[in-house]
Amino acid sequence: MYGLIGKMISRSGQREALLALLLRGTENMPGCLSYVIAKDAQDEGAVWITEVWEDEASHHDSLQLSSVRDTIAQAMPLIADFEPGVVTDPVGGVGLPPVRTEESV
Repeated sequence: MYGLIGKMISRSGQREALLALLLRGTENMPGCLSYVIAKDAQDEGAVWITEVWEDEASHHDSLQLSSVRDTIAQAMPLIADFEPGVVTDPVGGVGLPPVRTEESV
């Protein structure tokens, strides 16, 4: 699996519009196992996105989908900044398939 955690900062007063757009534009992405969009509880402009994909290629391919490209284009005017994201190596959890680890072999 391939994971990403990212934080974006909306323009002043635009977080709700950004959230609505992201929620609408991130359905039906082949290879996506989890895509969680969350408000930051401390920063009224921040949005967190936590993604889990079958593999890195699935994530890359999603960026070519017209629905995703349209959402990105519509979201850009609502976004003030992106903080550096983090790539993760998911090992399982609620809703995710188990991954074989050295201990389970």
